[in-house]
Amino acid sequence: YPRRQAPETQLREFNLTEIEAMLRSYTKVLFVRDPFHRLISTFMQGIGSSPSFSSFVQDVLDSGQRNASTAWKPLVSLCQPCFIHYDFVVVFGFFRQELGHLLQRVGLPVNSLFLEFTDSHVRWTYSWLSEQMFNELSLQQKQQLSHFYQWDLAAFPLSGSFLSD
Repeated sequence: YPRRQAPETQLREFNLTEIEAMLRSYTKVLFVRDPFHRLISTFMQGIGSSPSFSSFVQDVLDSGQRNASTAWKPLVSLCQPCFIHYDFVVVFGFFRQELGHLLQRVGLPVNSLFLEFTDSHVRWTYSWLSEQMFNELSLQQKQQLSHFYQWDLAAFPLSGSFLSD
């Protein structure tokens, strides 16, 4: 779609007719990650100044969804999957299968570099880490996190998430 301004022009700066035309002209891919894994990753990267995972989660909950950082804000509010028809939804932990299929579907060569993801190691590591981190949280924090991410859990295939229990 021909750009009206600089490459960093945000979608909201266009009118509805232009937005609809642009969205029809692109292949839209949404990459989805378990929200609890996103929290763990954000904490491990040192974003925020909390000394423990539990206090970090409390800071997240206290910030609320309106003031949440994009690092942990629910994906439904960031990506608007109810309004934008995504052509592909790729779930973190299944990149090996899904990226090869995606590249083939959009007519790009399936490069063996993309297929070297070690999904089983990533899934095992996050499973172990999630269990450790989840056990640090109080029952109230677990319930509040499930509520905080309820729409992500309903919208995406994240049945293995600790937050969906």
